[in-house]
Amino acid sequence: MRKITKGDQIIVIAGKNKGKIAQVQQVVAEGAKVIVEGVNVVKKHVRPNPMKGVQGGIIEKTMPVDISNVAIYNNETKKADRVGFKVEGDKKVRVFKSNGKVVGA
Repeated sequence: MRKITKGDQIIVIAGKNKGKIAQVQQVVAEGAKVIVEGVNVVKKHVRPNPMKGVQGGIIEKTMPVDISNVAIYNNETKKADRVGFKVEGDKKVRVFKSNGKVVGA
């Protein structure tokens, strides 16, 4: 089970977008990087390719951010938090380290 998964609300703790709160769109590279909505957006020059129907120009693309530069956001404390695991019944769940509440509940 991963500590940060798709759909989690995170806060960027390092880099040019430090302090931004956004949602994880995708976890890539075996859990080492995440693509976060509106964070690390770059401009990419695309060459036209009429065979594929691609029009050339400059597009904006969201690039992955290293998972060490983001932390899960706790709405109760309004701060970045760490994630732990707890077994409830026969299920393993993620919990916030600061207050013990279940993540995403």
